[in-house]
Amino acid sequence: MQQLGNKLGISKQGVLDLERREKDGSITIKSLKEVARALDMQLVYGFIPNDGSLDSLIEKRAIELATKIVLRTATTMELEDQANSKERIEKAIRERANEIKKEIPKILWD
Repeated sequence: MQQLGNKLGISKQGVLDLERREKDGSITIKSLKEVARALDMQLVYGFIPNDGSLDSLIEKRAIELATKIVLRTATTMELEDQANSKERIEKAIRERANEIKKEIPKILWD
């Protein structure tokens, strides 16, 4: 604590305060950058999808959106007595999801 405090120009109590704020989630990015600089490091800050892959997140969202779109159309067709088979609906969802993944429209993140 003393060594870090010396590098930051703060007391041991100041270091303890930084540690407490980091633990309870109230530390600022500015403070973390200062600590990183004092340790001759850089702060890396970002968002990581829960499953660890942006591609997986896009795939999941595209399938959800495609399913909504296709099922909405399928319901309308069913009401008009033009229902599609389950297989045809699943194929339409896959195709639509692939189109969505290529375009990545803003609506994907709604």
